[in-house]
Amino acid sequence: MRTERSDRTAAARTGRLRRSLSVLTALAAVAGTASMAGPLQQQPTGDPCALERTDAHHSLGLDTWNASYVKPEGTVDAVMLFLSFPDSPPAHTPEELVRDYFPATSDFFERASYGRFTLRPHPVPRWLEMPRESTAYDIARDWRSGSRADYLRDALAVTDPHVDFSRYDVVYLVADPSAPGVDSDATKVVNLQQPLRADGVELRRLVTLFEKFPADRNVLAHETGHVFDLPDLYNRPEDGKGDWDTHVGDWDLMGSQFGLAPEPFGWHKWKLGWLDDRQIDCVSQPGTTLHTLVPLAAPAERSEGGRGRAGSRMVVVRTGASEALAVEIREPLGNDAGVCTSGALVYRVRSDTASAQGPIEVLDGHPDSSACEGSSVQPSLADAPLGVGESIAVDDGAVRVSVLGRSASGDWNVQVTRD
Repeated sequence: MRTERSDRTAAARTGRLRRSLSVLTALAAVAGTASMAGPLQQQPTGDPCALERTDAHHSLGLDTWNASYVKPEGTVDAVMLFLSFPDSPPAHTPEELVRDYFPATSDFFERASYGRFTLRPHPVPRWLEMPRESTAYDIARDWRSGSRADYLRDALAVTDPHVDFSRYDVVYLVADPSAPGVDSDATKVVNLQQPLRADGVELRRLVTLFEKFPADRNVLAHETGHVFDLPDLYNRPEDGKGDWDTHVGDWDLMGSQFGLAPEPFGWHKWKLGWLDDRQIDCVSQPGTTLHTLVPLAAPAERSEGGRGRAGSRMVVVRTGASEALAVEIREPLGNDAGVCTSGALVYRVRSDTASAQGPIEVLDGHPDSSACEGSSVQPSLADAPLGVGESIAVDDGAVRVSVLGRSASGDWNVQVTRD
């Protein structure tokens, strides 16, 4: 999770967890940019613009699906467990914390998926006390593996009697935000190279929430995106200080939960199955093509069977074995209601680039100007989309994207020329 504040988130079970402290401590729990290659599972896309999935962590290749991750389709059930500490009586109730995250997070995904996906929370509405003081776990963004293992072991031990993990696809461990040892920068998804087993199921990843109250907008949606195999799109400076938002700016919450345009990129929606091949215009050969694009955040219409208005949602130009250009229309609609510019957003996708190393790069259609000063996380990219009559040349002119006009229905007419 990118948490720098811009210098400004049922039956009771009878069994016990089947892993001891020694096993859990030996686990290499990783988060962020570590490689987590998983089994291949064929995904129903034969589109020539669908990049091949690689071993890069959270690879944006989508010819196959990594079956070790939850697929966000239909209804996904998430259990939310609340952890307190003996050194600090909680200042808020679990019900207050639930309201801080839901229904906002479920509503976000409902809109982003055009109604194809519902995240259904199941909070256990009581504080479950950890055996150690909050300061004993050395909670921090770059958490020492031993301290993190201690925390996970204790958390699972105290929650185990109160939840049947086999009933849920996602696990949220919510720490008391008022405890003195809790650091909001430590919020992240912890991936386990060797999954735990509980109630007959494998726990491959746990969402550990250490957010302040109230939490940052969209922070839980960001972390949940990792559970669905989406990468971090921000740029993390080596010293942790500096500009985090150079790759995508406000565009897509996997870059910044503070962004003005948190709607997931069309490429992410294609990967997750919220867009299908019929909604993608693929350009894989030289020539000039014309495309009619529906704004990405425009809601699906019932007459389209949940597949959106007539017209495509994205143009993809295949430029290499692991690289493509994508074009989509962003407007102040739905999750993007706060965006201050509109137009055709062009970005580069690399399937061989790991999470937090720049797998997506927004191409600035107006490199000599900026917008949304004071509200944008990266004003220089806030005006990146192309307006009517504007164009951008990419790769020394090998690809040119031009916006020709708009239709009466609000669709955008885009021309792509490829050498």
